[in-house]
Amino acid sequence: MSNTAAAAAAVRSVRRIASWTDPAALQRARLTVVPRTRRTAPRLPFIALITTLLLGGVIGLLMFNTSMQQAAFVENRLRVQADNLAARQQALESDLQRLNDPETIAVKAQAHGMVMPGSPAVLNIATGKIAGVPMPATPANNVQLWATHRRPTAR
Repeated sequence: MSNTAAAAAAVRSVRRIASWTDPAALQRARLTVVPRTRRTAPRLPFIALITTLLLGGVIGLLMFNTSMQQAAFVENRLRVQADNLAARQQALESDLQRLNDPETIAVKAQAHGMVMPGSPAVLNIATGKIAGVPMPATPANNVQLWATHRRPTAR
């Protein structure tokens, strides 16, 4: 059934019922087709919301990108500093190894007036006897040491 046919049927039924009533009531009860009113939401708040979201997103991305760039600069500076410190540590370890070399220690000890003992004597504690001939350490019976970097040239 179409809308107009339904409206006509409703009007006939109302006329049948209202035939014994007042004609003014009949006029009020009559059905009419009313055009639909279309309500649209205002567009300005929606556009403002979308614009605000887009601007917030762009500003957020710019702030994120800026912070990532700053972190990259800090990382690069710290990496260079770590490389410099690693090179310095390696140089210091090389110096320490060179200074702990027994030959270097012996040459520096001789430079300060220390002498090496000639022939050592060994004391046997169980028997109380001395093995070997003890000799005092003097510069006259000292063994001359030459550092590898100060060796005299062979003739």
